[in-house]
Amino acid sequence: MTSPTRVCVLPDANALAEEAARRFITLAQTAVAERGRFAVALSGGSTPGALYRLLASPPHSSRLPWARMHLFWGDERCVPPEDSESSYRLVAETLLAGAPMPPGGIHRMRGEWEPERAAEDYERMLRAFFGAELPRFDLVLLGLGKDGHTASLFPGAAPLAEMERWCIPAVARYEGRPSSRLTLTLPVLDAARAVLFLVSGAEKAAIVRTVFEHPEAQLPAQRVQPTGGEVTWLLDAAAGLELRGKAL
Repeated sequence: MTSPTRVCVLPDANALAEEAARRFITLAQTAVAERGRFAVALSGGSTPGALYRLLASPPHSSRLPWARMHLFWGDERCVPPEDSESSYRLVAETLLAGAPMPPGGIHRMRGEWEPERAAEDYERMLRAFFGAELPRFDLVLLGLGKDGHTASLFPGAAPLAEMERWCIPAVARYEGRPSSRLTLTLPVLDAARAVLFLVSGAEKAAIVRTVFEHPEAQLPAQRVQPTGGEVTWLLDAAAGLELRGKAL
């Protein structure tokens, strides 16, 4: 049974980042208290980048259990880690720069490898960490593309139908960015304890409305429905402009 979706509309992008940081820290502290570690799948993009900068800065940084955190990625572009399009690079330059994060807690996708080999490697890494059952992340951070994609699961693409593998290559043609990517699959996203969508900007308002008012669209973001987990959408006012009565 899937949990209800919660929506929170914040005044602006800064307030969105602050609320995301608060929730991230609370989930991290709870996971460590209850299970001894915090496993999170991170997202790329400018909106989570603002979150990562907050988390790496006082007073937020002092509240994170760095030694018990394990950072994974929900998707990655098939580029070297130093490339400007790399989601790993974003995290390295914002969240990890100067943070007391043990190297053993960083589990990046090898975007510089041949995609099929990189996907298989990441699935082996996930199995080594979580065991034979589907990975149950304490938190998965996701964004929303103007076409309704999330992670690197794009409308009508083959990866949406994958129910067995945990990580697979994906081909995308989106806003001129590299077309070859790696992504976690829907079963992995749906096994999470908590999913947090971060969406900002007026250019996302139309697709946000479609997500909430047109379930028949069957967009990738709509199909993220954790079993036994919770989904929360954090929107800034611009992204939530076309919603009607959805904010809680």
